Amino acid sequence: GRVKMSGEEIIPVCAVQLGKNFCLYFAELECDALCEEKIFQHRVFRNVNRQLLVFRPDLQLAAFENVTDQEMKCGSGMHFNIHCYKTTTPSAGMPVAFSIRIQDKNYYMCCEEKEIGKPIVQFKEGKVPTDIPQESNFIFFKRTFTSCSSQAFKFEYALKQGMFLAFENEGYLRKLILKKVSSEDEVDETMKFNL
Repeated sequence: GRVKMSGEEIIPVCAVQLGKNFCLYFAELECDALCEEKIFQHRVFRNVNRQLLVFRPDLQLAAFENVTDQEMKCGSGMHFNIHCYKTTTPSAGMPVAFSIRIQDKNYYMCCEEKEIGKPIVQFKEGKVPTDIPQESNFIFFKRTFTSCSSQAFKFEYALKQGMFLAFENEGYLRKLILKKVSSEDEVDETMKFNL
């Protein structure tokens, strides 16, 4: 038989077993789970204002701050790990998750919907799983920010197409948020991150 996996791709498959309840099992099929491929450790996120992303677990807050080189070397809450996953759909971007270790505790970035249609960025205590479903609330698709800037990136939330990590001014803070783009061609500097 043949199975259509995506828009153009058709692969041959072979039924290998008839299981209980007459379930048919095939060889040569991949599931949509993501498998961790590599981890980039101790990365800092800079926004367009050259501020660093800092996570403060006591406040449950991630915001961009002005940080000196000395503070960056010894400070905590600003060195993130980027977990990269293998994917069967590379056109969407590389699936990634973000984690950080602060005072012997691990945290990972995820999004929760407090109001319908308005997910917010949070950090939960724990480690990022190594095998996960492709549609998870802590997966983002890493893409180059524009075709001419290979060092800058944007991160689209896997569960909400068109929503990207960004920063927003809230009083004196520049909080990490999810922001919807109005069009695919829009260039929004608040979504631009240098690693």
